[in-house]
Amino acid sequence: MKNYIKIALRNLWRHKGYSFLNILGLAVGMTAFFLIFLYVSLELSYDSFHSKSDRIYRLVSDIKTPTETLRASGPAWAVPSHLKADFPEVESFVRFTGDNMLVRKDDIKVQQDIVYADSSLFGVFDFSLVKGNPETVLKDQLSVVLTESTAKKYFGDKDALGQTLLITSDALPARVTGIMKDIPVNSQIKFDMAISMSTLTGRFNRELDNQWGNYGLEVYLLLKPGTDPKALERKLPDFLSRRNGQEMKEHQMYPTLILEPLNYAYLYSTRNGNSRGNIKNVYIFSVIGIFILAIACINFINLSTARSVERAKEVGIRKVVGAAKSQLSSQFIGESMIICMFAFLLSLILSAIMLPQFNQLAGKTVSEGMFSNVFNILILFIVSLVIGLLAGIYPALVLSSFKPVSVLKGRFSAGTKGILLRKGLVVSQFTISIALIIATVIVYQQLDYMRSRDLGFNKDQMIIIDTQGDKGKEAFKESLLNIPGVKSAALSSSVPGTGNPGAYSELENIKGDLQVSNLDLYFVDFDYISQFQLKMAAGRPFSKEYATDTTQAIIINEAVVKLLGYASPRDVIGKRFKQWGREGKIIGVIKNFNYRGLQQEIKPLTMRIDPRGSSLVSVKLSGTNLKATLKAIEGKWNQVYMDKPFSYFFLDEHFSKLYRSEELFGKLFFNFAVLAILISCLGLLGLASYSTIQRTKEIGIRKVMGASVTGIIRLLSADFLRLVVIAFIISSPLSGFLMYGWLKDFAYRINISWTVFAIAGAGAVFIAIATVSLQAIRAATTSPVKSLRTE
Repeated sequence: MKNYIKIALRNLWRHKGYSFLNILGLAVGMTAFFLIFLYVSLELSYDSFHSKSDRIYRLVSDIKTPTETLRASGPAWAVPSHLKADFPEVESFVRFTGDNMLVRKDDIKVQQDIVYADSSLFGVFDFSLVKGNPETVLKDQLSVVLTESTAKKYFGDKDALGQTLLITSDALPARVTGIMKDIPVNSQIKFDMAISMSTLTGRFNRELDNQWGNYGLEVYLLLKPGTDPKALERKLPDFLSRRNGQEMKEHQMYPTLILEPLNYAYLYSTRNGNSRGNIKNVYIFSVIGIFILAIACINFINLSTARSVERAKEVGIRKVVGAAKSQLSSQFIGESMIICMFAFLLSLILSAIMLPQFNQLAGKTVSEGMFSNVFNILILFIVSLVIGLLAGIYPALVLSSFKPVSVLKGRFSAGTKGILLRKGLVVSQFTISIALIIATVIVYQQLDYMRSRDLGFNKDQMIIIDTQGDKGKEAFKESLLNIPGVKSAALSSSVPGTGNPGAYSELENIKGDLQVSNLDLYFVDFDYISQFQLKMAAGRPFSKEYATDTTQAIIINEAVVKLLGYASPRDVIGKRFKQWGREGKIIGVIKNFNYRGLQQEIKPLTMRIDPRGSSLVSVKLSGTNLKATLKAIEGKWNQVYMDKPFSYFFLDEHFSKLYRSEELFGKLFFNFAVLAILISCLGLLGLASYSTIQRTKEIGIRKVMGASVTGIIRLLSADFLRLVVIAFIISSPLSGFLMYGWLKDFAYRINISWTVFAIAGAGAVFIAIATVSLQAIRAATTSPVKSLRTE
């Protein structure tokens, strides 16, 4: 064994170039596989740290109206408490609803994202409470639980427990009753500050617990051990009918309650939860990781067999002096394992170097560090051993099967089966690589399409300021118009790319009936339509010249016109509506605009004048002297809101975040496609090296007979180009079909053009020629005398 290891190390050192290619190819493949393994493991581990996760279910709703079925991420506010009272199967429940409020501590002023949560939070979920009683921390009104990082932000190194924070613009004193560890990254429930739900339902809105038509929350149920969730789900329609049947009939809105397992919700649910993954992406990257690892193994086989000719005589002599086939196989598999161990060590270094960049690329902390989890290193080590064993078997069998008589007489030649296998492996490599090139091009074309498509509104050079509905917002808006760098300003409840409420609405349809629908609703002012350069399809925009516009008018988009059954937007002008306590007539129709992003179809949207419900100030800037303009806007803010911090965001940047997951997906795809191509080129280089060695004497004879260098290069390259063409023919329909399925997730998408395949094919051919030419040129320029003396 000592002798085998010594010979293996000497061989590696003697053939440094071969060793470098082999180790580098394996190391890069292992690094890519390992990073993908970390990403996939994280995605599959969401919420698994909760000990009762198998009994926790998210309660969601499908709400059927006469025109559509709405998919809500929670039930009505009145449902959880009544459900607990009616069904002994429900052990406990937790409600969450988000908000953004002013939080102050001495000189610190922050517009803080918070959640309201029930006192049962720490009894259902295993969030780690460092200080405080888990049963009572969120029981009383104005009780607050902070994460450790948030506590440090407000209180520094002081003990935050029992301290007071001032919340909302009314400076209500809230007591810190608990400190919890920061929530793990693999949790779909995320918050930095939790305020007791009793604060919301007992102080801010005492009617919430009895509202059967308000769906603005998320609910998680903890079922008792042994409960059949499907059996419980079948009882829920009778529960709703018994508790709320009359109101359902009156409003013609019939909800269906559905239980989603906690471990299902993150990757599989399509509801609008706090955060959501995509099981398709998990499958895609799992396959890519396995493919890249397979390409690295194929490289190892090709590079090892490429050197089999050089080691043929060594094998022959060993067999003559008594070496058994099993001993030779063990020797070469051992060498393979040694190479994999070197690759493993290099992969550890590469993974540690690349992990911070990979975390940034993935958009989340996939892992804190390579050495933060010993289990991860063990996984990579086991993968290395398996690769060494599997990838070393074929070269070992080939080398150990050489006949000593033929080898020592110089009549050794490669078998047809071996050549076909190696060519088949290269075809497999480039099939995968070309498929990844095609997929990457399609992903980037779709992203470019989403960025450049006319969305139907203007979002450039516009900032959004949230006043949180405080008094003085209209005065603040008007004061901005005196700043030279401000073109215009408008007030609204929503802007494109932000959330908007659904409103129970009744609008007159083509039959003359008041059709019940749940429609998206924007509260706006008179300047909103012109501010965003929305185009009118029929009727008129809101105008101060009409007093009834503030009390009896509504504007709809073209999607509502289609929903009501009208052929033309002009036909709906003057029709009746009822919506949230307001009655009147439709005065205008705006052309459809993509206010939710291109992943979704444009939904029916209504707009009405209501300053009370408007809290966002959108400010159109001139673009010149931007810094001074923003400073002037901040000065106006401080004059009106002395106690609130000034903050804003650019609308175009905010809207582009709607495509963040697709952009991250594209970047990951691109990087792994480059790695796959790089490793495939190493494999092609190995096969080119092998072929060149096999044809050394032929090349010498051709040169003696007058063949040119160009002709020899063309001869050696032709075989490999045929392999690339075959790979292209196989990968094109396969990748096209798969990417068509990916594009179906977008309501607005590109058509896959033949140019995508042309680009991928041309790119693969160019890469193959560049790779093979290195060996071909060397062989073609070698002296024929030297070539003819090789045997």
